[in-house]
Amino acid sequence: MPHSVDELIARLPKTELHLHIEGTLEPELMFALAQKNAVALPYASVEAVRAAYDFSNLQSFLDLYYAGAGVLLTEDDFFDLAWAYLERAHADHIVHTEIFFDPQTHTARGIAYATVHRGLRRALAQAQQQWGMSSRLILSFLRHLSEDEGFAALDEALPFLDEIDGFGLDSSELGHPPEKFARLFARCRALGKPVVAHAGEEGPPDYVWQALDGLQVCRIDHGVRSLEDAALVARLVKARMPLTVCPLSNLKLKVVDKLAEHPLKKMLDAGLCALVNSDDPAYFGGYLGENLLACRQALDLSALDVVQLVKNGFEASWLPAEQKAGWLAECDAVLAAWKGEA
Repeated sequence: MPHSVDELIARLPKTELHLHIEGTLEPELMFALAQKNAVALPYASVEAVRAAYDFSNLQSFLDLYYAGAGVLLTEDDFFDLAWAYLERAHADHIVHTEIFFDPQTHTARGIAYATVHRGLRRALAQAQQQWGMSSRLILSFLRHLSEDEGFAALDEALPFLDEIDGFGLDSSELGHPPEKFARLFARCRALGKPVVAHAGEEGPPDYVWQALDGLQVCRIDHGVRSLEDAALVARLVKARMPLTVCPLSNLKLKVVDKLAEHPLKKMLDAGLCALVNSDDPAYFGGYLGENLLACRQALDLSALDVVQLVKNGFEASWLPAEQKAGWLAECDAVLAAWKGEA
């Protein structure tokens, strides 16, 4: 008998392309940083924080997410936050990660943009040096704020433009359509950077159309509600537009009631370039490996399904073509070895 699909998942090299670094803040680190920085938390213990991780929707999560970010004050804090994630990513055999960060969450608290950027970049550089893990850094604008505030955030980041690999759009989706940020994203594209946007998580398929046409994104983050629009699905399939799906996040935020009802398998079967990611794993109960294992079980994914998801991640990444080809070949080699074992 071949080894289990779960073992194949563990062996495959992987990417993670939808990961909010602030959403990797585990309660233990939150408490340690709060103590170090003399920041008062509205929770008495690590257990009390974990108990609060019972969300009814995206907004209830965001309220806790922004409160937790308040413990991050120094460059070392941002390094520690990112390094804790990167260690977990390495354990999951992630060889390339593209990380979102939300500078407006921090500059609004009086933290200098440079403090955030330098701490994160130092951790990414150490991961490259220590494990050969490649990475990209994506500055995300908060969509519940105004476009003018987004322009102000971009201006603060401009001195570091060479170390910013792209721009994204996140936070509360409903009531904040992508078209609200059309001018800002045109500016980002004019700077020569790729852009991505969260769309079709809680928002309607129309938000995905807006992200494609109004923002000219090269990836859709989430996109699970795209299946409600056949014409949209056809367009996404034809364009090989990547959809960075986050299954345990969708479950935790009530986008789906049960993981067995998640559209991931239907997306694959429809020919969509879907891939699995962990989103905000400290809050949603699972890093990348746990997302893949949970989906394999709940959706009865085959070995070929799993390999396709992982290969889609490399295809969707911002790695150079030669490196993509190398990792795609490695995926095929791992599958062949797995199949050949008794």
